[in-house]
Amino acid sequence: SRPLFLSLSLSLSPTHTPTMHPFTHSLKRRPLPSTFPILDKPLLPIHRHVYETNLQNSAKCHQRYLEYQEKVQKGGGESAIARHTQRNKKLVVRDRLRLLLDEEGCLELSPFAGLGLPYGDIPSAGCVTGIGKISGLWCVFIANDATVKGGTAYPISVKKQLRAQEVAIQNRLPCVYLVDSGGAFLPLQSEIFPDKNQGGRSFYNEAIMSAMRIPQVAVVCGSCTAGGAYIPTMAEEAVIVHKIGTIFLGGPPLVKAATGEEVSPEDLGGAQLHAEVSGCVDHFAVMEEEAYQCTRNIISTLNYDLPEDRELSVEQPLHSEEELKGLAPKDYNHSLDVRLILSRLTDGSKFQEFKARYGTTLVTGFAKIEGHLVGFVANNGELRYEAALKGSHFIQLCDQRHIPIVFLQNTPPCPALTLTPAESNTNGLKAQSSMMAAVACASIPKITVIIGGCHGADSYAMCGRAFDPNFLFLWPNARVSLVAPGYSGTLTHDEEEITAINERLEEESSAFFSSGRLWDDGVILPQETRKVKKKRKKKPKKVPLCCPAG
Repeated sequence: SRPLFLSLSLSLSPTHTPTMHPFTHSLKRRPLPSTFPILDKPLLPIHRHVYETNLQNSAKCHQRYLEYQEKVQKGGGESAIARHTQRNKKLVVRDRLRLLLDEEGCLELSPFAGLGLPYGDIPSAGCVTGIGKISGLWCVFIANDATVKGGTAYPISVKKQLRAQEVAIQNRLPCVYLVDSGGAFLPLQSEIFPDKNQGGRSFYNEAIMSAMRIPQVAVVCGSCTAGGAYIPTMAEEAVIVHKIGTIFLGGPPLVKAATGEEVSPEDLGGAQLHAEVSGCVDHFAVMEEEAYQCTRNIISTLNYDLPEDRELSVEQPLHSEEELKGLAPKDYNHSLDVRLILSRLTDGSKFQEFKARYGTTLVTGFAKIEGHLVGFVANNGELRYEAALKGSHFIQLCDQRHIPIVFLQNTPPCPALTLTPAESNTNGLKAQSSMMAAVACASIPKITVIIGGCHGADSYAMCGRAFDPNFLFLWPNARVSLVAPGYSGTLTHDEEEITAINERLEEESSAFFSSGRLWDDGVILPQETRKVKKKRKKKPKKVPLCCPAG
């Protein structure tokens, strides 16, 4: 688990740098030395009661996290896996990824997507997506899991695939599709087919990515039926596996219903047909293992230049990251000074605070994570007028210097009561609007971690999902809702309605409810927020291709 570091590594890569930016080439140079002051924030006796309460809550959240993780690992269940591997002679999706990816591991995105939905559990939304290295190159992968509902695409499946393509576009990463799909789930076709950001959008994205010269490779390791047939045919290169890979718009049952003719899947759209007759695929593989080795070889032909390793001087935080479990607030009233969290996330617990004495309910400043310079914007109370002005200033400063920002979000549980003079309230609204504009218009990478509450308009200014952060992660204790559970009385005075709303908020605001609907990129454990592998390499830079004319 290495989400924050990996997100920064990808976001800081030269391929993500906006063209013609004055600091476009700065990433190739040796970083400036820094002597940031140490943020020495030990736990004090006064913190003990709140810390213990948070720790107990974190233990409960961790247990639920493990239960969800176990459910996801099982895919479609034992019988579906047995049918997939024994009768259909296929590898399960995670074994496929082990053959495709380098041994360094990967970051899986939104693994809990699809759990707890109105139409039932769809583990991992029926597809595994993430970022991993293939032949030394960072790539996005989108792999169908045919053990889940036979590979049928649900609305959440489409949403997850589109999000993975968005990550590939934002970070200019090659994209590899492992296609084993039975097409759309027809009873929910109105939520899959007609709208802009539904089924057809993935094919639009493929075309746009190709125009942006983002490489795409497809492996047909199962059925590609109906809309799924367009994924390999729109990719730059496609590999198909003999006897298990098929591509057709309508399968044998549809052919028989329409014409009365009986035809086998292999004759209608098998590997030999498409490799030798139609030309829809470029590589024929006898076995799945051969297909993934072929894909790795294709990635090695992409004309990317791997830079030499540059080991950065990295200091571990002075305080144990395990203590973050007791700093993850059970609720807003159990929030401690956010600097306690910062001192357990940053290299050497060092932090150069910006405007430390002004707008103290927002903490801003510079630090390093695994040697990468970043800006931090962290809630430490209500986002008042002075805090919002300070936030706007700092965000614009980071944008000017091309420094990515990490937002640590923990907003108040409900809107503040308007008890102040009208002029003061209006100024506060204007300052928050300015901060929202600064967040929206900043061209730098933005990574949001919800460490507590994500409620109300304050969450927009703190780069919530609507403000398009490059990545957004949740701690298991996080709450995401308009108002926090227990605070619906600020919106209505009907007692029965308040009780009903609070019960609904208790369920719908949890981090797992949010992640199940793909409102984020995954739930991460507090103590694993900054973890990385011992050996780390920067993402490679693409070498410009020469046109025929030279």
